[in-house]
Amino acid sequence: MTAAVLAGCGGADDPAGAPGTPAPTTATGGAATTGAPASPTGAAPAGVPETLRFTARTVDGQTFEGASLAGKPAALWFWAAWCTRCRAAADDVAAIQRDTAAEANLVGVAGLGSGEGAMKRFIADTGIGDFPNLADDKGEVWRKFDVTTQEYWVLLDSTGKVVHSGPLSTTEARQRINGLS
Repeated sequence: MTAAVLAGCGGADDPAGAPGTPAPTTATGGAATTGAPASPTGAAPAGVPETLRFTARTVDGQTFEGASLAGKPAALWFWAAWCTRCRAAADDVAAIQRDTAAEANLVGVAGLGSGEGAMKRFIADTGIGDFPNLADDKGEVWRKFDVTTQEYWVLLDSTGKVVHSGPLSTTEARQRINGLS
């Protein structure tokens, strides 16, 4: 199986082999699996759209339920701790969250071999600790939203429908998130 290849993040602080590292995939019958269980017991909360039926662990060790995003627009920002482009965007992402918190939820989703310690350092160094950041090195949330590269946005309207999936500049992300409300 050929996995999608990461794009665009290179720099002196990236680990050897990081750019071009395949996105997380799990082969099942020739296709990548998607999604994580809706809850630890596997029961999906009633009335929650499929896109929000997942459970993940935050970088600080808490349980995060995707269902908590229901009823309000949401922005998922996918990043990797070794990504210089992600590091450069982090301050603007934190500002977007501060400016749009009343209208939309923002969640960071770290992964791609970042490692727990590096994720924690990235959050502390960049000031993105005011919103939840998921520790997704296994790629479960990445697969759920078909994300194949870091510094990637998935925007959902208040019904949980994906209205954008792909790279955005922070200016574009701000405009689109403001437009979701």
